[in-house]
Amino acid sequence: QLKLVESGGGSVKSGDSLTLSCVYSGYTIRDECLAWFRQTPGKEREGVAAICDSYYTTISDLLQGRVKISQDASKNTVYLHFHDLKNDDTAMYFCAAAPSWVANPHRLQISQYTFWGQGTQVTVSS
Repeated sequence: QLKLVESGGGSVKSGDSLTLSCVYSGYTIRDECLAWFRQTPGKEREGVAAICDSYYTTISDLLQGRVKISQDASKNTVYLHFHDLKNDDTAMYFCAAAPSWVANPHRLQISQYTFWGQGTQVTVSS
């Protein structure tokens, strides 16, 4: 069973930058996609960013220019780098994983992912 643990959330001010971390453990999945999703109460979970095979990245069109995703395979960690945070970025952020052959090409679709973390809350205020 693959385990994903997110961290790095908290309360920040609009305009701030923040980096979320997701450590994965359990068993090694080769050629994987690791992704970040977010969800606010009453809304569907939406894809934020994904990285596949430690190289190919996909960013939500809504967040282009403010979000980057990276992976450090030596630390079994995937990061979400957020810049110029806005109040609308307030959400619970989840990490997810799936084999690349499952997740591709729809890397930001919830249904493509099998393994999920518990989430980390990000609250942005003015």
